[in-house]
Amino acid sequence: MNSLKKNSLNFIDLFSGAGGLSEGFIRAGFNPIAHVEIDEAACNTLLTRTVYHKLKDTPQFDLYKSYLKGQLSKTELHGLLNEDELSSVINLAISDENNPIIFKRIDGLKKGKSIDLIIGGPPCQAYSLAGRARDKNKMKGDSRNYLFQQYAKYLEYYKPEMFVFENVLGLLSAKNEDGTRYIDKMISLFSEIGYTTEYRLVNASDFGVLQNRKRVILIGKKGYKKGFYPEFEKNVNNKITMVRDVLDDLPEIQAGEGYWYNVKYKSKGSDYVFDACIRNGIDFTTQHIARPHNEQDKKIYRIAVKKWISGQNRLDYNDLPDELKSHNNRHSFVDRFKVVAPDLTKTQTVVAHIAKDGHYYIHPDISQNRSLTVREAARLQSFPDDYFFEGAGNEPSRTAAFKQIGNAVPPLLAEQIARKIKDMI
Repeated sequence: MNSLKKNSLNFIDLFSGAGGLSEGFIRAGFNPIAHVEIDEAACNTLLTRTVYHKLKDTPQFDLYKSYLKGQLSKTELHGLLNEDELSSVINLAISDENNPIIFKRIDGLKKGKSIDLIIGGPPCQAYSLAGRARDKNKMKGDSRNYLFQQYAKYLEYYKPEMFVFENVLGLLSAKNEDGTRYIDKMISLFSEIGYTTEYRLVNASDFGVLQNRKRVILIGKKGYKKGFYPEFEKNVNNKITMVRDVLDDLPEIQAGEGYWYNVKYKSKGSDYVFDACIRNGIDFTTQHIARPHNEQDKKIYRIAVKKWISGQNRLDYNDLPDELKSHNNRHSFVDRFKVVAPDLTKTQTVVAHIAKDGHYYIHPDISQNRSLTVREAARLQSFPDDYFFEGAGNEPSRTAAFKQIGNAVPPLLAEQIARKIKDMI
């Protein structure tokens, strides 16, 4: 995938995660030189996706489909990559210690070509409202607050025409010890090294993603000319899409059931799953696998679904029968059990906490009585059905997959940002 395509714009993805942001830029015609990511499971996912992009328009694509059917091992799949392609996924922390190693690796991969764009956003825990609420020090003093300084070092070294920096809503209010907002420190630092930075708060739901997901998108441009931030077109097809449209064609399963590989669709599928390129040519999917739940949780799920079905009412934890209340905290997070409402146009934000439990993502079909599967969560993030989320070892991991999905940038959002950036460059 990183063999340099003629006339394409080249980019580096920092803090890549599972590659949602990168996927959008690849769809828009950009060429990835390297992905840098600390998490081993996410790096395995990136390698698997590298194979997909390498084979998708070739007669060998059947090998990728064989992998999704469980007929080929991960080792065999990744063995289809050449040395440069394997090297393009860099499993290292971005740090003063590792940067020289990373620079050397990328310099070897880009074959003397320029880097036109850098994309990516550092881990969001230090800026997120939820992270600050949980931490007694409000995340002050957390080293992750300053990872933008590492990002700046890549801008200094590669001097791309532009950069895209994505992060959570909390970035707008997060402050350091002296009371200065981190976003202001970022803009000042980027200016010192020659970039003007502008930002907007965007909601993924305005870009066709069936999810209420607000994110801050910073765009930097070399030089000091202002007023370049692009205007994005919002939901131009005017179709009314409900959340059920992204769930209904997947097989009905119970808690603890499901399949990692070769999952057949139960129905034709809505227009949305095709328009959004979720179903994009392969007649099966993967990772439709649900976590198990104990009887108490399943009783609560039934109550939550019945309340929604009967009048679109959300469950308040304090309204549960006493025998079902096991949490001592009765004042905050009273909506900790929440149904993914099928009859709304967007659902609640999918976050990495889904890796710990599924209580905030209850499937609306009471007969299935479970939380969302890996594939359903991926669809709410607009990942295509042929995207496979790996574990750290040789076997897939439900927990690792959920974490990657919750932390990702929706590809549908990323693609529309990428097309605007491409026009600007």
